Amino acid sequence: MDQPSGSKINGKEHWTQKGAIKLFLWEKAADRVAGKNGTVLFVHGSSMASQPTFDLQVAGRPGSSAMDWFAERGSDTWCVDMEGYGRSDKHRDINFDIANGVDDLAAATDYIMKTRGVREFLVYGISSGALRAALFAQRHPERVKRLALDAFAWTGEGSPTLEERRKKLPQWRSMNRRPIDRAFVHSIFNRDHPGCAEEKVVEAFADAILALDDSVPTGTYVDMCSRLPVVDPEKIRAATLIMRGQFDGIAGLDDLLEFYKRLPNPDKQFAMMAGISHASFQQINYLTAYHILHSFFAQPEPIYRG
Repeated sequence: MDQPSGSKINGKEHWTQKGAIKLFLWEKAADRVAGKNGTVLFVHGSSMASQPTFDLQVAGRPGSSAMDWFAERGSDTWCVDMEGYGRSDKHRDINFDIANGVDDLAAATDYIMKTRGVREFLVYGISSGALRAALFAQRHPERVKRLALDAFAWTGEGSPTLEERRKKLPQWRSMNRRPIDRAFVHSIFNRDHPGCAEEKVVEAFADAILALDDSVPTGTYVDMCSRLPVVDPEKIRAATLIMRGQFDGIAGLDDLLEFYKRLPNPDKQFAMMAGISHASFQQINYLTAYHILHSFFAQPEPIYRG
């Protein structure tokens, strides 16, 4: 594994348009080695914007920011607030579903390609962000070099979290946004296997999320509870990594294995992450997730001999 560069990490905000919609992007890179190990695009999930998920700063937690950690190892790192989240526009009266998020990723990558001369991306998505990332790879295969899907659900079978969430499906369908608060953020870490995340990290995560949003769209909840599958694994051409936390209540194991078997590219991996539930980058074992992801992104391309 590449070692940290020791160079300064620079952060820069960017803005782009999706038609009339303004989208916020955040970039972090090391000043001397930016882009050496590719361009990573991080895709956030249903209940929080991008910076709290991927650039969370917690004192006394080395590498707390995934963007800093990957930037130190030579990647140019980016994240984008989906429409309806964080600093991006929220004014449209829609529920901002997974397909809308794929349009956001198309607009974001358009901008990055023009701004940085990038042709293809190393894409990581978590939870509903994994669904967005997978559907983006399906629709824009030429832009995705490697694809990592964490806390992913294909059909949703075998997911106790989604089974419980479906009980509120009429409620989610009746509104375009749902309120969130500190207790809700705590529930992300308590519903599967309490104790997998440090209290100070959960509190910092809640602080960062709630500084940007007191409500979030319902579209991904509706999709995950009633419209799966939204992705066809046989149409994903990119090298793909499936990451599953040992205790994750979203990602049914058999469901993931069936998806994995149908991926056509032989350059694929399945990683079970011990001691991790949901929100892997905020867990005690976050460095395990980083290591697995970095190893996959940095892997040499295979030389095919047929």
